[in-house]
Amino acid sequence: MQTIINKALGTVLMAGAAMVCNGQTARLDALKINQVQVLGTHNSYAQPVDSNVLAYIDPIIEKMAEGYMKMMPPEQLKSMAEFHPNKMKMSEGLKYNHPPFDVQLDAGIRSLEIDVYNDPTGNRFNDPAAYRELRKKGVTNLAPFSTKDLDKPGFKVLHMADIDFRTHYTTFKAALTAMRSWSDTHPGHFPIFVMIEAKDKGMPLFPGAASVLPFDEKAFDSLDQEVVATLGRDKLIIPDDVRGQFPTLREAVQAQNWPTVKAARGKFVFLLLPSMAGMNMTSDYAKNKPNLENRVMFLQSLPTDTYAAFFLLDNAMVRKQEIQQYVQQGFFVRTRADIETYEAKVNDYNRANAAFESGAQVISTDFFRPGNGYGTPYVVKLPGGGEARPNPANAKKK
Repeated sequence: MQTIINKALGTVLMAGAAMVCNGQTARLDALKINQVQVLGTHNSYAQPVDSNVLAYIDPIIEKMAEGYMKMMPPEQLKSMAEFHPNKMKMSEGLKYNHPPFDVQLDAGIRSLEIDVYNDPTGNRFNDPAAYRELRKKGVTNLAPFSTKDLDKPGFKVLHMADIDFRTHYTTFKAALTAMRSWSDTHPGHFPIFVMIEAKDKGMPLFPGAASVLPFDEKAFDSLDQEVVATLGRDKLIIPDDVRGQFPTLREAVQAQNWPTVKAARGKFVFLLLPSMAGMNMTSDYAKNKPNLENRVMFLQSLPTDTYAAFFLLDNAMVRKQEIQQYVQQGFFVRTRADIETYEAKVNDYNRANAAFESGAQVISTDFFRPGNGYGTPYVVKLPGGGEARPNPANAKKK
């Protein structure tokens, strides 16, 4: 009799859980995609930098940074302090490790970040200068890295040329293919927000450093074409979809003309930083396209831009109220729960809490799962769990 009762109770509990899950899904589906909040990863493709490289570059970069800081005007110093609020060594700032995309997506991550380099001829990144210099010094135990398709023309995926180049996906096409594969096996998945950083500057610390090319209009055209060719137009939400009949993209965004989550299921939304670290707001991506007409990605913008839709405001400790205001106005914002691993080092959740409270739609972290190089319990989870939640700044219950 007790066995029968236990089975019946289990069935009731499972049914109740399913009702709760269905209720959460229904509520999310009814919201616009700018009325939700998801957890993402920073430099989502990255594998750990070789420890020999980190030990080698730390004193070099520290000396360079001191020189640059002395030459910076006050406004630039202020901006630098916002983007880099804690004095962390390069070796500490790179102290994170991400699994392949499918593992992250299976764990509930719904935003990925990919750094892309322009390489129209190939063979630009397959002989990293740091490894070359270390080999000259007799270092032989260097971590292996993939050179698959690095000899071919096309966009490459890595963090810092010659220094931080170990990656799960050597090419942009390979990264997109991995995303498409996961999407095809998870039909109707929650929309995935993909941030692309167009890397246009290198850090030539060593002789024979890779020549990093700028992104001109032609390169951006090719970047868009690769996204469409690999993922398919039917799997994308692009600026034209949001602008609709509005005169400008900004007006459409402020009118909350984003699609619903239900309409966006199974699709990707691309967010573009037009230059290294998003510090340069002038880009050929918007050349002769004041509303990003026929473009694939939403471009990092200023509130006054006609194509304003997406803002990068990484320091929620400084910009929390500003982020809340922009989100309430309809704009899309990415911020960070941790910057350069400092929060994991000291087990500090203040930035993560501020980020979630800000209402930024994407909260990026380097630590979405337990275990970090500092041995602290620091791990970032979306409040309430799950893959997404109603945005605390613009989707409050009535």
